[in-house]
Parts: sequence; structure tokens; C-alpha cells
Amino acid sequence: MPRWRSCANGAARRKARTVTNQFRLAVLGSPIGHSLSPRLHAAAYATLELPWSYEAIEVTGDDLPAFVESCDDSWRGLSLTMPLKRDVVPLLDSLDRLATLTGVVNTVLFDEGTRRGFNTDVAGITRSFQEAGVHHIDDVVILGGGATATSALVAAADLGAASARFWLRTPAKATALEQLGAELGVAVEARAFTDIAEGIGAPDAVISTLPNGSIVDLIFSEDVRRNSALLDVAYDPWPTGLATAWADVAAPVIPGIEMLLHQAVVQVRIFVGGDPGRELPEEHQVLAAMRASVTGGGPA
Repeated sequence: MPRWRSCANGAARRKARTVTNQFRLAVLGSPIGHSLSPRLHAAAYATLELPWSYEAIEVTGDDLPAFVESCDDSWRGLSLTMPLKRDVVPLLDSLDRLATLTGVVNTVLFDEGTRRGFNTDVAGITRSFQEAGVHHIDDVVILGGGATATSALVAAADLGAASARFWLRTPAKATALEQLGAELGVAVEARAFTDIAEGIGAPDAVISTLPNGSIVDLIFSEDVRRNSALLDVAYDPWPTGLATAWADVAAPVIPGIEMLLHQAVVQVRIFVGGDPGRELPEEHQVLAAMRASVTGGGPA
């Protein structure tokens, strides 16, 4: 038996949309118990005075097709995290531009009988840099080569990057990243983690997309740490080893909770208005409430 509960929950649930407009939403992944998305979304819908529910549900790639198929019309949408961001693509009717470009979907909108896929991770990364005062980068180093690294490459291109250097466990698997870079006009180079000690120069930014708990012995020079903004997508536990290494320099250090927050704001836009580019009513208040739900109200 699957470890998740079916989306469908009887006739009463199927009528929920027309009777109460009390939509259901969830974040899916495995493992999922650590997710802060329920806090963020609950804060947003409370601020918007929407009677919507949002929960975390353990779902694997094998479980995903049956779960999505079981979703009835009481459901408004889904957030996807590891390992589902690519697995969900064949189950959808349409993809937005960023999802098409990256092949990565972290947001599904159930919209009048269709399933629409979106990528809000790109916006989460770009908005995090911009809020930290980093509005342009020429050169970026990206650690990792998975779904989030693909979004990081697009975000770097949006911020003006002309080159991106990937450090991977298996550089030979970087073909798709090199192809995407060519499409974006970004020169992509892939090297092994073991080569990092040879020196990388000082890029404008370092983005770590390594999952929480990943242990990679990386030592960056003081020159890199002083001159390169760091975005580490991990957020639990925090600070990570990389963030700690950057602690004694003046370069910006952007915690993963900021990316999570900003991509979630764009998800809420999609769930509420169907459009990632359409701002929410009093969005600054929604953002403040979401931030307070996970940080106590101060900067993350």
C-alpha cells in the first residue's frame, strides 16, 4: 500500500470547491517531514483570508502518478520537492516557459480540468540575490548538477551571467547543463569536486544546490569568500559548513530559507491567480507574514 492518502476523499470532498471554495494544497516529496512549506503557505492564506489547507505528504516517484490521478476538484495545486521535480513532467497538460526550459516543475496548478506545471525555483533564486543587493553577476560557480542546479543556471543567466562553472561528483553527466547553457548564451564548464583545490578564481557568486546533509569537503580560498556572494539552498540545519566558512568575510551570505520563501510567494501567486507574474493583493504583507512564520519576523 502507498504511504500517502488518496487525494480523493468521497463525494463531500468532490463538492468542496463549489460549496465552500475551501481548496486543498500540499507539498509532496520523500523525505518530507522537514519541510517548512506548510508554515509558509498557511501564513499566506491566513493573510489573504482564504480558507485553504496545505499539508506535507510523503510521496515517492513510484507513487506520484496514482496520487496525481486521484486528485479531485477540491484540490487547487501541489508543490513538488525531491525527488519529484522531473518525475511529474509527463503527468502534466502544459508547462510554463521556465518549466519547459529547465525540464523541472516544482508547482502544479489544477485549472478547470487541466494540470499546469510551473518552475518557481528560478524566481526564488533571482529574487534572493536581488534582495541581498546582488543585481548582476558575470561568472558563477554552481555546486551540484540536479534539478535545482538547472534552475540555478537559468537564474544566473537572468542575472546576466556569461559563464557558469559546475562542480559535480560526475562531470561526464553535465551534457544537459552544457546544452542548456548554449541555449541561454552561457558558457558552461563542468569539473569534479576533487579539482576544486586547484583554484577557481573569484566568481561573482557561488551557488550550492547540494541537499541538506550532503557532505563534500570543499575549501574555498579567502579571495573567493571575500569577493563572491554565497547562496546555499540548504536551510536545515543552518548555518551549513559553507555558510560558516563565509562568516568572517564581507560578501553576502544568502540562506536557503530565502530561496524557499521567494519561490513560495510565486507559488501562492499561481495558486491564487493562476499567473506567476501577477502580484498578490497587499503582497508585501503576505511576504512579511510568510517570513515571520519561519524566521520570527527578522531577516532570514
